[in-house]
This record gives sequence, C-alpha cells and structure tokens, in this order.
Amino acid sequence: MSLLKAVGVIVLDGGAPLLQPLSLHLDPGEPLVILGETGSGKSLLAQALMGTLPPELTARGRVAIADRVLDTGSPDRFRGLWGREIGVLPQEPWLSLDPLMRARAQVAETHALVRGLPRGEAAARAQADLAALGLAGAERRYPHELSGGMAQRVAIAAARAGGGRIVIADEPTKGLEAGRRDDVASLLLSEMGDTGGLLVITHDLALARRPGGRLIVLRSGAVVEQGPSRQVFAAPQDAYTREFLAADPENWSARTPRAGTEPAVVSARDLAVSRGGRSLFAGISLRIAPGRIFGVTGPSGCGKSSLGDALLGLIPPDRGTVTRRPGDHPHAMQKLYQDPVAAFPRKRSIGQTLADTVSVSGGNSADVDGLLDRLGLDPTLLGRRPGAVSGGDLQRLSLLRVLLRSPSFVFADEPTSRLDPITQARVIRLLTEIAEKDGVALMLVSHDAALIRNTADTVLSLDAAGTAAISEPATFGTPVAEALT
Repeated sequence: MSLLKAVGVIVLDGGAPLLQPLSLHLDPGEPLVILGETGSGKSLLAQALMGTLPPELTARGRVAIADRVLDTGSPDRFRGLWGREIGVLPQEPWLSLDPLMRARAQVAETHALVRGLPRGEAAARAQADLAALGLAGAERRYPHELSGGMAQRVAIAAARAGGGRIVIADEPTKGLEAGRRDDVASLLLSEMGDTGGLLVITHDLALARRPGGRLIVLRSGAVVEQGPSRQVFAAPQDAYTREFLAADPENWSARTPRAGTEPAVVSARDLAVSRGGRSLFAGISLRIAPGRIFGVTGPSGCGKSSLGDALLGLIPPDRGTVTRRPGDHPHAMQKLYQDPVAAFPRKRSIGQTLADTVSVSGGNSADVDGLLDRLGLDPTLLGRRPGAVSGGDLQRLSLLRVLLRSPSFVFADEPTSRLDPITQARVIRLLTEIAEKDGVALMLVSHDAALIRNTADTVLSLDAAGTAAISEPATFGTPVAEALT
C-alpha cells in the first residue's frame, strides 16, 4: 500500500497553470526523485503535497496519505500532518531556521514538541543528530554563525526530528560538496529504511542518481519522462532529459587557459588566515590578472570563502600581504555571495534593491533589462521580495546586482551551487565571457572540482588540514565546456 498517492495535482496562478496535472505514488522503501531545472515546478509540487503553497496560488487534485484523502484545494487540512506524518527538508535553510535559536535548541524543539520527548532526552537526541551530520561543536552556534552548508544540515536535522514516515526533501544538498552530499543522501535512505517514504526534489544529477528507485523528469510544469532511475539515466528517451544530463560539469570539455601577463588586479603574498581561533591556511601566494579566472576548490570549512574575504579586505589576514590595483573605483571589488537569501534585504522588492544599486553606482537603469535577458530571468521577478523568488533565480539576480557595478575583481563564492546544470552552464558561460571581454579578474570558488577544473586558468586546491596546492595551466588545462558553447 502506498504511503502517499497524488492524483491529478495542478497548481494555478489565477487561471494560468504552473503545474500540469501530475499523479504519483510513494511506496515504502522505494525512493521517488523529481528532477528538473529551475522553474520546472518541482518545489510547487512539494508545496501542493504539503498544503503550503503561497496564498496567491491555488491547487487542485487529491492527495491520499495513510488512510486520509485530502483535497489540495483545502490546504488547512494538511496542517495536522506536518512533522507527524510528513517532514520537509527545506530548500532555503536561512528562511526556515529561527535566527534567535542556537542549532541544538532548534532540533531539540522538534523532538520535544512533535515527538513529545522530555527536555533532557530531546537535547541528547538533538546532539546526536547534529554529530551524525558532521556538526559536532556547532550545537551552540546561531544560524548567522553557520556556513551555508552547515545551516542546510541543521535544517535537515530539525526536519527529521519529528519522526514522520514520509520525508519530502526539496533540494536537500544544495550548496554541499560531494562528501557532504553523499552523507546526507545516505542519511535520508537509512531513515527511510524498508517502511518509510522518501520524495527527493532536486536538480543535482549526482544526488538524483544516488537513491535509485523511480525518477520523474519535469520541464515547465509538465512530465517529460519517468521510469526506473537506472533506466532513465542509462538510456534517456526524451531530448530534454539528454540535454539535462549532458550539462553536468563532468561532461564539459576543459576551457583553453589564458596567459596572465598584465599587472595583477589583486595579489597576495604568504597569506595566512584563521577564523574562530582556528587556523585555516598559511603560506598562500597568488596573483589574478585582468581577464583571468582563478579557481578555488576544497571541502566545506577549508577556508575557500575566507580567502576571498581576505582578498576583498573583509577580514584581516593573520600574516602576509594583499595588494590591490591602484586607481580602481570604490566599487571595483565585488563579492557574489554563496547565500543570496542572506544578501538581499527581505522587506524590499528585488527591483527596489537593484534600483538602489544603480543609483549608488552611477549606472544606467537600462542595464538591468539587458542583464535580465542575458541571465534568462523573467522581468516580473523585480516586483517580488526575496522570499518569493526561487533560490536559483535569486542567485542569478545576485550576479546581476554585482555586474551593475562594473567590477574589476569579482569573488564568486559558490555562484552556481543553487542552479540546475543547464542554468549553471549559462551562468558560468556569462561569467567567463565577462571576465575575458571586460578584463575582470574572477576568483571562482566551488566545491565542484570538475566545474573548476574545466573553467579556471589556475586552480588552488585546499584541504581540511589547510594544505594548499596551485595548478598552473600547463598542469591541468586543455580546450569552456561543450555545454557552454
């Protein structure tokens, strides 16, 4: 008997369909993966199944959970199932975590209020949950003190704590490096076991392959292909599915490296950085010339973001020197943040924020329209607040805001971690074109080693022990990706 069965689920914006009629079933011990790019309707499906759609959207169709049959048009009836029957792993941890509660307290609260555990036992279970996700030592930190990947794992622990048999995981590994991604996937599969249900919604091809089970591919709100996961991945029948799989950075060809003979826009000599009393790395020297792409890769917590912050002057190094090209305007050094949700004012529309950027930078408002088109963004997004924009769209809007300032150096901190492979290829192509044509020095940080290897002119690899290794073009590069041409 299915744990969850959806029949004819539709999502409408007024009279316009955003999600075409979709039916699915979730069986005990068999994962179901919904795969698609940004805007395909994946998250709308999850919200319809949970009764959590935004008030301006409506749903139709039926959802059967255990012995209850619910009408998606009456979302209030779903409320009693939250946590107890269904747990949701959120797409945006920054929006789901209480900024005033420490990590352990957030997880313990679910154990206490949903499972009914005594306070002491709830705290002990929360401690164990965090340790299982590699967060031992972070239990007393507030959300703003956590990296994006750490915040995501705290949100996962809190969602699991209710003990619901069905877990809906909406992009649960977004922004995590391969090791952490695999850990989270293993944890979700072990929690499912033989009696639970797991619905994974993702654009991450590596995650989609991991659970096995069944796969549904969505595009523009409609199912284009479905079947056993192994069969779809081995022999996709639909042209869109084949295009999606080909856009994986592992399938890219390497970009032809460029020589950097001009004076550096930014350079560092014998740099050492620590945070929170812990040494991250030491002895790093580098230079990034105009038009060059300097790639940085390594596991979470190794110091990738801190290196970029030190180059920008946002944090002081322990030792060493940072030199920036004289004469650049005050806005020439820009950071493209890993978590755009935390970087945008929550109570202002996207359009208002971009207008402020144009005003401060002395730019032209017409530049916004051109960049919207180049980034594949719908102009209607400008009227929304950040909380009403998908993570992938918000990350591209962050790039748009940076480009409005005509930078000479951009520190791009995981700029595509929230994007599907097709959109990721488009954004990386745009970044490389801007670097080369406009002479922008680009520091590109990613946990995806294949993306860095096939995009950068020079690669700095960091490990958890603070060891650094720089690969020059002759060492790693030969003709950007076929997906980027």
